[in-house]
Amino acid sequence: MCGINGIYRFNGFADDGKIISTMNDTIKHRGPDAEGVYKDELVHLGHRRLSIIDVEERSNQPFISQDGRYAMVFNGEIYNFWEIRAELTDYNFITDSDTEVVLAAYLKWSESALERFNGMFAFAIWDKHTKELFIARDRLGIKPLYYFLSDDEIVFSSSVKSILSTGLIDKKIRPDSLIDYLRFQTVHAPFTLIESVMSLMPGQYLRINELDGIQFKTYWNPISKAKMVFEDLEVTKSKVREGLTKSVERRLVADVPFGAFLSGGIDSSIVVGLMSQIHSQKVDTFSIVFKEDQFSERVFAKMIADKFNTDHHEIELSVDEFKEMIPTALSLMDHPSGDGLNTFVVSKKTREAGVKMALSGLGGDELFAGYSIFRQVRELQQKTWLKSFPAYARKPFANLYHTIKGDVASKKIAELLKQEYFDMEYIYQFYRQTLMDDQIKKLVNVQPLPLNQSFKIAHDLVGYNTAGWNLPSLSRISVAEISTYMQNVLLRDADQMSMANSLEVRVPFLDHELVEYVMGIPDKHKFPKTPKQLLVSSFEDLLPREVYDREKMGFVLPYEKWMKEDLRSFCSERLEELKKLRYFKADQLDKLWNEFLSGNKRVTWSRIWPLVVLGDWIKTNEVRH
Repeated sequence: MCGINGIYRFNGFADDGKIISTMNDTIKHRGPDAEGVYKDELVHLGHRRLSIIDVEERSNQPFISQDGRYAMVFNGEIYNFWEIRAELTDYNFITDSDTEVVLAAYLKWSESALERFNGMFAFAIWDKHTKELFIARDRLGIKPLYYFLSDDEIVFSSSVKSILSTGLIDKKIRPDSLIDYLRFQTVHAPFTLIESVMSLMPGQYLRINELDGIQFKTYWNPISKAKMVFEDLEVTKSKVREGLTKSVERRLVADVPFGAFLSGGIDSSIVVGLMSQIHSQKVDTFSIVFKEDQFSERVFAKMIADKFNTDHHEIELSVDEFKEMIPTALSLMDHPSGDGLNTFVVSKKTREAGVKMALSGLGGDELFAGYSIFRQVRELQQKTWLKSFPAYARKPFANLYHTIKGDVASKKIAELLKQEYFDMEYIYQFYRQTLMDDQIKKLVNVQPLPLNQSFKIAHDLVGYNTAGWNLPSLSRISVAEISTYMQNVLLRDADQMSMANSLEVRVPFLDHELVEYVMGIPDKHKFPKTPKQLLVSSFEDLLPREVYDREKMGFVLPYEKWMKEDLRSFCSERLEELKKLRYFKADQLDKLWNEFLSGNKRVTWSRIWPLVVLGDWIKTNEVRH
């Protein structure tokens, strides 16, 4: 696990190449164990290393082939690298690292090597003879890769901040991305908040050479290998269990101390249970618990820790201690996000305990229909009587309903009722939306608002007449969740907040082979009565009933109280930063802030907090356009 940087200048370098060192310095937290730079006439590559596999100096990067022809920088882990290495009998290995296996596999199979890799990765390989640069990203987008492309050069990195540090780009906000952020507390790939900085898409690679120029190609997406499952329930349960067990086993390959995040929920409990069965030593588990019991899942995490006899670490915080970490966490945020602070805290404390790698239950809800959105979308689609009323007839009722209820939930329902269609991609977009479009129009000087990115992504992948249209209903929602919320919020936050603390996080639920299988499972197996019923029934022996037969919890902390009291000036100052941008209407920002302070139930803290985070990110990165 590391951080990578690179610059490819089509006409060569005229400067001394200090920029690549500046980029490395910017991502020091991603790899404090070693640093390296490679330079030739066209390419400069930089690397910061967090040593996990083959921690010896021989595996430091940039990694150079023995003949000096190839240079490589690699971020991530290839879990099946020993299997791949066994096939590469004609290559003379000098390390025990997965890095060298990636290079050797690419030399033998070119881009088709990507099909063999099971892991999380972003890497670049430079061929000094052919002057070709190859850059690739893993299938699910677990590891980030950002780039800036101009007529003269391409600059790429694991970090947006690293690219901003070069001084090569104009820190100009992309207006459509700003609206995307206001809608969803994030910016959906391939875009970022900065106009000239893009993200390589999950499951995508790019190749640059003098003959063909720049070529982008997608080699995988969540539906590309999905096949309908026609097996009976018991066989399906057996294969789910086998697939996740194999995934966990693969992710226990490490040459450093490791552990697991244990919240006491279904997903992390299954991961810890499997780790305990596979690993011969006690598993280190880590839980954030709060002195204030109303915010804590302590009892459920302890139940799992006792069941599997783990070496359990309760990281006990007061809500005030958590609150005091917020400014530091925000200052280390690579790309703004309205979420992720809990990941920062548990990562910080886990790393301080001497652990360099931890497994997480992230992805279980998206794969196995754990969120309420799976039930809500299905229920709305089943209300066929609504379709008998045209949208113009439903609109007055929708507005009246919101006027009577007056809360955030009723606002979303009102928007849904106004839609012309109730296909999944039309109604899905509203469930994850933070500020609704009429609220955004009041706040900004961007008119008209751009197309909703959540709708576009879902429509392109699983909309009518697409390859994903024939997937089971719940799997179509899973594809939308994976390709929007999970990749652009959860995975981005997991990476930037864990790597801010030099901790690697591995996610067994996102093994691509498991994802491909689960996408084809029919709804009747996946969610016959309750959320995640297939997952729970596949691992009933691992889970005490108290863990799965309860309401889903989360970090429900007193943000509203903090923002109105101790963090009030902090929030106010960050909102002032937004007023300096020509895109925002200052009076409307003040109005929204004052409505929140006065207790207007239509303006919850979760509508204001992403604006505060955005203001902080703009201030930290000196964005002024």
